[in-house]
Amino acid sequence: MGKVVSLNISEKRGTEKVQVPSVNVIEKFGIEGDAHVGNWDRQISILPVEALEKVPSDKIEEVKKGGFTENITISGIPLNNLGVDSSIRIGEVVIKILYIGKDKYKEYGRPYIVSREGRFGIVVKGGRINVGDPVEVI
Repeated sequence: MGKVVSLNISEKRGTEKVQVPSVNVIEKFGIEGDAHVGNWDRQISILPVEALEKVPSDKIEEVKKGGFTENITISGIPLNNLGVDSSIRIGEVVIKILYIGKDKYKEYGRPYIVSREGRFGIVVKGGRINVGDPVEVI
């Protein structure tokens, strides 16, 4: 079982996200107060910290120093368990992963790894998520 390491939101797309202790997740919509909410297929972004192992040595410091660009940072679940069409439960919230990475890769900071290994999906069941909550693949 994994856990939530950080929760992050921003009011405007394309900007670094601010850490918060908890979020309200709205079914079929996303995280309340985040710029990416809406009726589309990338309502929530997730970065497993295990993905940092895939960052080249010449990029790792830059990635670690970069601000958060994902909504939910998790740890403790192997990357191969977080594939397309898998679902995860965080507390009472259920998220279905529809994509790994983005069509265009970013070459700088935290977006470097999020654009390659971030998980993007939709909210199947809403609720509250807190830092430290357990994460499980269902």
